[in-house]
Amino acid sequence: MNRFKKIIFTVIAGSFITISCEKAPQKVNQLAIDKVSEMPERPNPYRMINWKEKAEDFDNYIFNWEQQGEYQPFIWKDGSRRNMDQETFGLYTVIGDVRQGPDKNNGEFHESLCALGALMGGGLVGVDKTDQDGHNYVKMAQNYFNTDNQWNIVMNNTTPEIALLGGGYGRDWWYDVFPNVLYYAVADIFPNVDGQDDILKSIAEQFYKADSVLEGDYDYSFFDYSKMEGQRNHIPYQQDAAAGHAYVMLSAYHKFKDSRYLDGAESALQALLNQKESRFYEVLMPFGALVASRLNAEHGKNIDYHKILDWTFDGCKAQDGRTGWGILNEKWGDYDMSGLQGSLIDGGGYMFLMNTIDMAWPLVPMVRYDHRYADAIGKWMLNAANASRFFYPSELPDKYQWLPEKKDISNNLIAYEGIKKYDMYNKPELEGISPVALGDGPNWQVNQPEISMFSIYGSAHVGIYGAMIEETDMPEIIKLNCLTTDFYRNEAYPTYLMYNPYQEDQEITYQVSSNKPVDLFDAITKEVVAKGIEKSSLVTLPANVSTLLVEVPAGSEIVKDGEKYIANDIVISYM
Repeated sequence: MNRFKKIIFTVIAGSFITISCEKAPQKVNQLAIDKVSEMPERPNPYRMINWKEKAEDFDNYIFNWEQQGEYQPFIWKDGSRRNMDQETFGLYTVIGDVRQGPDKNNGEFHESLCALGALMGGGLVGVDKTDQDGHNYVKMAQNYFNTDNQWNIVMNNTTPEIALLGGGYGRDWWYDVFPNVLYYAVADIFPNVDGQDDILKSIAEQFYKADSVLEGDYDYSFFDYSKMEGQRNHIPYQQDAAAGHAYVMLSAYHKFKDSRYLDGAESALQALLNQKESRFYEVLMPFGALVASRLNAEHGKNIDYHKILDWTFDGCKAQDGRTGWGILNEKWGDYDMSGLQGSLIDGGGYMFLMNTIDMAWPLVPMVRYDHRYADAIGKWMLNAANASRFFYPSELPDKYQWLPEKKDISNNLIAYEGIKKYDMYNKPELEGISPVALGDGPNWQVNQPEISMFSIYGSAHVGIYGAMIEETDMPEIIKLNCLTTDFYRNEAYPTYLMYNPYQEDQEITYQVSSNKPVDLFDAITKEVVAKGIEKSSLVTLPANVSTLLVEVPAGSEIVKDGEKYIANDIVISYM
């Protein structure tokens, strides 16, 4: 495992930083995202949990084959050897799912959204998923690469025979695209797994062919990657699948250096931008914003993609789409719930943990490439990270939960799948209570137990927060690692986004991530705010704005080259 292979520390002799440029640097002006502007500056009640510890403990709990108790362990072996001649593993989608386990449906019903999300999350917080208790989980997950059906992409299940039990298979496009987005992430975290590059290449080829066939028309419910045909059914058209195509192909370009994939990424992104209104369906839309920001910053494009952010935050309003799917800005009862993602209209609102966490994946690294959104994304993340804790049973009083009497099995690591403004199961004790933590599990299958409200798949992506979010010594100011999910990036120095929600300037103790002296360069103001730091330094953060600090090796010369600022041949600011 070599997650940090692209972060370079090069110490150059000297005690002062010089910024060489033709004219005085100018501060990057900020662009507002209207929905974020309306969110609380300081959400209440506030508490930032230790997300890294949460992610590490979740991994230990879920991947424990010896775990004893009802509904445990949460993992099993699948020896059906679909798609390739090897054993794979299954994780329960939710606790107690009656469709799953070694003795149900031949042990084959498990989902890559859960498994790959868990591998990504564990890897991001430092767990070597290629060698954990004698298992190479990353290699085992290759059974999700569906060759038996000739689709030749990673899918949510290993076979169509069991896939229609739940979790989309050739009927719901995001379920076919997002597993490949996840797989590309896992492959970047763990880059040297046997057979992996062949799978990545196949996915890129299939997505490139699909985009070529579609010719900008993504008005389909799903796409048959074996026949290379768009398909329509009762599921709303999912035009934001184009964002998933674009993200995978741009990642493939940076990995394989095949210019066709760069062209494909631009083509798919343009198909998304050609939409007349938001077609946000589940999770893919904001990946288009990250793709656009990288094309502008690294490939000299001039793409106006602001509407992708509005489409994400304001949500889908089309009556023939997934109406109401967006990002919340409301207080439910006594709780600020702003920043969470899900349905804005289902029973007054229904938010989901996995979807909320996954929004951080594209939007935080986007700020590295487009600093104009630093304030907006910093403020949104403060709200989202605070509200995300309410999915966990120990973070809400019992009276706001559907199953407080059974929360012990969650270990406060397996969260409720969702939070709803009001109860949807008509439990008398919850009448008039808001919000309510619950889940969809009991609705999926006859005889599904109530405990299926606790969602393993929804909690599996917590490693994104775990590796990205760090508290500072000033409450309500968090430090966001912009490299955490900036997969397939070029060489970069550690870069951190910090938003100050206070009306006054605040002084924090900045902890350096390197073991060598650094200077702190603010990519927004183009100022060096501290020099020669070895472990920590006091840094003043201006009121109500974000600071984007890059840890540059101490004494480096910073050169302005066009719009970019460069140190030691590494870009530290793209604008």
